[in-house]
Amino acid sequence: MYSNDTTDFYDAIAEYYPLFYRDWESQLDREGLSLRAIFRNKGIERVLDASCGAGTQSIALAKLGFQVVAVDPSAGMLKKAQTTAQQYGVSDKIQFERANFLTLHEVVQKPFDAIITKGNALPHLLLDEEIESTLLSFYELLRPGGMLVIGMRDFGPFMEDRPRFLPGFIHEEEHDGEFVTFDLWEWFDGPPVIATRKLFIVRGNDQSGYQAIKRQVRFRPLSTDEVKVVLLEVGFEEINDSPDRTERVLVARKPLGAKA
Repeated sequence: MYSNDTTDFYDAIAEYYPLFYRDWESQLDREGLSLRAIFRNKGIERVLDASCGAGTQSIALAKLGFQVVAVDPSAGMLKKAQTTAQQYGVSDKIQFERANFLTLHEVVQKPFDAIITKGNALPHLLLDEEIESTLLSFYELLRPGGMLVIGMRDFGPFMEDRPRFLPGFIHEEEHDGEFVTFDLWEWFDGPPVIATRKLFIVRGNDQSGYQAIKRQVRFRPLSTDEVKVVLLEVGFEEINDSPDRTERVLVARKPLGAKA
């Protein structure tokens, strides 16, 4: 059984998701260009987005002509992604399915040329065996020579100070309204260490007042080095690690000589 049910959290914030970026449309363009650069000359056509959320990567890739299977455990996020895909005219280029990392094999058909999971989804796996099982599943779903792209927060630098407050975004809404987000974090020593993110959304204005919404979700505060070790253990090679705004991006390859 999956040890960390995130669906209530993501169902609750799905309608607001684009507001967690300074400019979501620009983010879509950046994601598409970044992934296309990673995939260039690698024979990538069919891509599995294993944690599609509101479709930030899936829609960007579909716009660029990739065949995309988009999977997420949150019905709210899938609905948001489907609606947005329709707005961009790419809904016919994306196959949407509902599953979490541990049930992917029940809803998708291998092989894939590439698998992506961005938006800090992997650290929602709390247990060692869940992390190992998920990365092994990715390995098995890829064709030989296929690529895995993981976008995640590197929690390594956080483990010493364990910050309690992290700022979010401020957007102006209609009728002089404001949309403000920030996080409060709680840290539990474990083992393993677990971090609970308490997301606050504050909306309103000086005239009508403000209302606050609080939602929370748990993370395993993994470092990218920890993930690299597991990637090597399950068989991936050529692992690269690079910065991408608030995330680190790990790119790994299934060996060409691996069993299909």
